[in-house]
Amino acid sequence: MMFPWKQLILLSFIGCLGGELLLQGPVFIKEPSNSIFPVGSEDKKITLHCEARGNPSPHYRLNIVYIKATIFRWPITSLKNSELEFKWQLNGSDIDMSMEHRYKLNGGNLVVINPNRNWDTGTYQCFATNSLGTIVSREAKLQFAYLENFKTKMRSTVSVREGQGVVLLCGPPPHSGELSYAWIFNEYPSFVEEDSRRFVSQETGHLYISKVEPSDVGNYTCVVTSMVTNARVLGSPTPLVLRSDGVMGEYEPKIEVQFPETLPAAKGSTVKLECFALGNPIPQINWRRSDGLPFSSKIKLRKFSGVLEIPNFQQEDAGSYECIAENSRGKNVARGRLTYYAKPHWVQLIKDVEIAVEDSLYWECRASGKPKPSYRWLKNGAALVLEERTQIENGALTISNLSVTDSGMFQCIAENKHGLVYSSAELKVVASAPDFSKNPMKKLVQVQVGSLVSLDCKPRASPRALSSWKKGDVSVQEHERISLLNDGGLKIANVTKADAGTYTCMAENQFGKANGTTHLVVTEPTRITLAPSNMDVSVGESVILPCQVQHDPLLDIIFTWYFNGALADFKKDGSHFEKVGGSSSGDLMIRNIQLKHSGKYVCMVQTGVDSVSSAADLIVRGSPGPPENVKVDEITDTTAQLSWKEVPEVIDGKTHTATVVELNPWVEYEFRVVASNKIGGGEPSLPSEKVRTEEAVPEVPPSEVNGGGGSRSELVITWDPVPEELQNGEGFGYVVAFRPLGVTTWIQTVVTSPDTPRYVFRNESIVPYSPYEVKVGVYNNKGEGPFSPVTTVFSAEEEPTVAPSQVSANSLSSSEIEVSWNTIPWKLSNGHLLGYEVRYWNGGGKEESSSKMKVAGNETSARLRGLKSNLAYYTAVRAYNSAGAGPFSATVNVTTKKTPPSQPPGNVVWNATDTKVLLNWEQVKAMENESEVTGYKVFYRTSSQNNVQVLNTNKTSAELVLPIKEDYIIEVKATTDGGDGTSSEQIRIPRITSMDARGSTSAISNVHPMSSYMPIVLFLIVYVLW
Repeated sequence: MMFPWKQLILLSFIGCLGGELLLQGPVFIKEPSNSIFPVGSEDKKITLHCEARGNPSPHYRLNIVYIKATIFRWPITSLKNSELEFKWQLNGSDIDMSMEHRYKLNGGNLVVINPNRNWDTGTYQCFATNSLGTIVSREAKLQFAYLENFKTKMRSTVSVREGQGVVLLCGPPPHSGELSYAWIFNEYPSFVEEDSRRFVSQETGHLYISKVEPSDVGNYTCVVTSMVTNARVLGSPTPLVLRSDGVMGEYEPKIEVQFPETLPAAKGSTVKLECFALGNPIPQINWRRSDGLPFSSKIKLRKFSGVLEIPNFQQEDAGSYECIAENSRGKNVARGRLTYYAKPHWVQLIKDVEIAVEDSLYWECRASGKPKPSYRWLKNGAALVLEERTQIENGALTISNLSVTDSGMFQCIAENKHGLVYSSAELKVVASAPDFSKNPMKKLVQVQVGSLVSLDCKPRASPRALSSWKKGDVSVQEHERISLLNDGGLKIANVTKADAGTYTCMAENQFGKANGTTHLVVTEPTRITLAPSNMDVSVGESVILPCQVQHDPLLDIIFTWYFNGALADFKKDGSHFEKVGGSSSGDLMIRNIQLKHSGKYVCMVQTGVDSVSSAADLIVRGSPGPPENVKVDEITDTTAQLSWKEVPEVIDGKTHTATVVELNPWVEYEFRVVASNKIGGGEPSLPSEKVRTEEAVPEVPPSEVNGGGGSRSELVITWDPVPEELQNGEGFGYVVAFRPLGVTTWIQTVVTSPDTPRYVFRNESIVPYSPYEVKVGVYNNKGEGPFSPVTTVFSAEEEPTVAPSQVSANSLSSSEIEVSWNTIPWKLSNGHLLGYEVRYWNGGGKEESSSKMKVAGNETSARLRGLKSNLAYYTAVRAYNSAGAGPFSATVNVTTKKTPPSQPPGNVVWNATDTKVLLNWEQVKAMENESEVTGYKVFYRTSSQNNVQVLNTNKTSAELVLPIKEDYIIEVKATTDGGDGTSSEQIRIPRITSMDARGSTSAISNVHPMSSYMPIVLFLIVYVLW
């Protein structure tokens, strides 16, 4: 007997020859879609797309292999794969691709050359094939869009009465593709404008005029446009004239444009219902649902209610609709039903299946649609042949007792009268001998005495292999501790040392057999001999948590420590944590213990077979650490509710919240919590997130409310702005209230800027320097706050109105003038006199660019300095206060004196005893432009002091009574009306150690710069008296 599987590609054998093949049946990447080709297009070809992927059909050669004296034949893949094969059908018949002048394949795409509507119109399908099977694409319709010309015959004249309704027929020419319609009135480009009286149906193309008016008389031409090709054709004009036998009377509406009684509408489409009526008066169009339900918001009325548009049509939009045409003579109703339909769409697709021979296949595909879809199946692009083994029920495919010939590409098609959908998948029926290469058995299984162990045996095999077991060379039989599992595995309960050994699983099916081996090792259980115990320690101590075990010597052992449920980090906390002990010990040393080390410690001991653990609690006593996770749970205008973890004992050991009071409203805060216990206080927590208290009515008015000053007719009020932390909310501002002293009614105004420190009230009726009561309040978005205490502020003063009198000027020197005047008379409205302003300018300057000098208070003179010599100066004086300055006095003038002589006193000679110094110098002669010498000044001081004394004389000599006990520095200057002249050179008179001494300026010029006037010969004469 010849089994079907003997004709199969034995995958396991092929894998041995050339590696496993990643074969895949064709899968569409791109399928053809409906197309409309414009007739007369410049593009002379159209492409229908088809693209698929898959491991394609290989080249084959015949190979013969002998197994069990039976000859098997199967194709062996070559090193080079060919591409997928494609073919196309038109209307169910194969397209002859040899007609190269008509068709061309570009990959899988079909190119139709010079498309012709008589030959190429129809339904196309693409077939993709490789060695694993064939799939067929969805159907794609190719249509040709065209629009022929109207017949040229003239149209008859339409004659109607005024007030009568009329329909002008369009009658579009032969065409294919969607059209749009418009009408020309008389001549292009005068198109008929649609309104409540005129309507162009996009279904029929006709023009409807509900009530003809004299202005409608003329020629009407129907314009038809292809929505695909944009081609436009015009019909013959239709003349419209008025009859002469009178005017049409009023009549009830007659609906001429209406939708069908039943209109199927596709899911997601846009539905347009037309309705228009003739009548006199012009009918009004309204719409409603027959079931009384309201229209959804998406429904639109267009063209003066002549079109009802329903976008994205759904099942709830189905039902009966009514169009009501109504005028004063009556009404008419048109009704129609919209029925919902949906093309099939997939709910459950089929997927690739790999299944063993002789098994059964159950493949289900499900689709929804309206009406309910029916199903059919294809295999390799052809209708699936049903037989006893192959059945289809409600779209589900069942094939029993599978054979390799059942392999191939399958497609489930769901269809109703509105469309169809395809789902493709590959069925691989596999036949192979047992093979452990992909799922090998474990080489070593370790278990402990008394445990339960399962040994797996799951080779890849089709059909599934039958398994038997051996321990060593002895077959394993089932008994109370040993069970053979349905999946081929072996289960041993309550394992003993005697169960250790090598176990072999022998798997076999009709295609062959294979063995797998595993070694079972049975060990003694691991026990903790010295476990960690609970401990109570203080901060800074060091402790050891023991963890010692007894274990099977065949097993490697691993110690792991957990702290508060997390793996202990010996790297991160290496300064505190350290493992100590030998091979059977995993003791944990904790050095310099801190509060953070308090918690639960677990020692986990693991081997390849089992694991044990032991836990201990470590309590660390010391000042508490910082509380964690400080949060603000609730915030008001003056309080904040806080919560945290690790609670401060100073409050309460079980308290996790606290309320902070006496906060300022509308201020941003952050909080920290400090824990403390009997040992002391800990570190503060990390700050909470920043929060802002709620707003409240402001409670603090501005301080330092004062004012005064300003210009005439002003009341200036000042204050210190309230700081932001006391404003208590947004929208903060000030309420400024004031009233004349003795008046009961307050005048109020609002200052909206919180940073503003003043307010100026201007009014011509304000009496200068009159008292006002003033107070400043506060407000914000929450309301008004308190006012400041009432204070008295004076309005702006009146500037002085009179000028100072008796103004005079006196030249003091070549650079100084003294100006004097009498005080001005004062009155109450002038307020406080701040002082006087002196303006001055020289004869060569202009009054506008004059200099100014101010003197304070009641001063009645001013000294002007830094002036030019021998020059006339003009000056005037005026008084001023906070309101401004008064008028200037009459101008007076004075000439500064000449400059003092530039020549210093020369040839100064001195003669000193122990009690006095005699000085002589040459007379200074003034030049013509210098002031005459009126005398001399002798300046003298000791060399150790800076306090200079002055002697005045009108001679060229002087006698100074000085005790010569230390050195003296002496200078001489000429004096004039223009000031002091140039100083002589300094004379240093040394301390007298003898009875008498003499000298001159030349005697000390060896230590002073030489005179710039003449060369000097140096002499020094010293008389010593014994």
